[in-house]
Amino acid sequence: MTIRVLIVDDQMMVREGFSVLLNAMPDIEVIGEAVNGREALAKVAELAPDVVLMDIRMPELNGIEATREIAASHSASKVLVLTTFDLDEYVYQALRAGASGFLLKDASARQLADGVRVVAAGEALLAPTVTRRLITEFSKLGQGPKVAALSQVGELTERETEVLVLIAQGLSNAEIAARLVVAESTIKTHVSRVLVKLGLRDRTQAAVFAYEARLVTPG
Repeated sequence: MTIRVLIVDDQMMVREGFSVLLNAMPDIEVIGEAVNGREALAKVAELAPDVVLMDIRMPELNGIEATREIAASHSASKVLVLTTFDLDEYVYQALRAGASGFLLKDASARQLADGVRVVAAGEALLAPTVTRRLITEFSKLGQGPKVAALSQVGELTERETEVLVLIAQGLSNAEIAARLVVAESTIKTHVSRVLVKLGLRDRTQAAVFAYEARLVTPG
C-alpha cells in the first residue's frame, strides 16, 4: 500500500524538496502541503494522510500545538517532526504532544523515506542515537519521577514493565521478542496493553513516559 504524506513547513523550498524526494519512492505519495499548523489541521481533516511531516517553528500555529491537536482529535495520522537542531527542547515538547518521532531537516533521502515508513508502520522513530539523547537530556529537567507516572506504573504487570523499558531503549518488537525469548506476536500484545493501560498514543509516548517515571536511567 502507498503511504500518503502531508508536508507542513512555512518554507516553500523545503516543501518542494521533500516532495520531490518522497514522490520518487514507489511506496510513498505526497498528497498535500501546508504552510502552517492551522492549515495543517484542515488538511489532515480533509485528506487523512498516513504521515504528517511537521515543522516546529511556523506562523499562526506552531508544530507543537498542531501536533497536540492532531493527537487529541484521535486522527489516525502519525506526526513526524522536522527540525534543524538535534538537541531542541521544542522537539521534546512535540514528542510529548503526540509526535511519533523526529528527523533532522538535513536527513538524506533514504533516511527521510525510511523515517516515513517506520512511523507509518506504527513504530516509534527512536533508533537514531540523537533521539534517545534528546529524550534523556530533557527528562533530566524534572525534579524527580512524576507522581502520576509512578501511580500508573503500578497498573502494569512485571512483564509489561519490562517491555516498556525495552521500548524506551529503542528496541523494535522483533528485538524485544529476541531479548525475552518469546514470540513477536506476544510482544505486540504486551505493547498494546501497555499503551491502553497508560493511556498513551504510541511507542514514542511510551518511551517518554518511561523516562519520566525513571524506569530508564537518564544518561
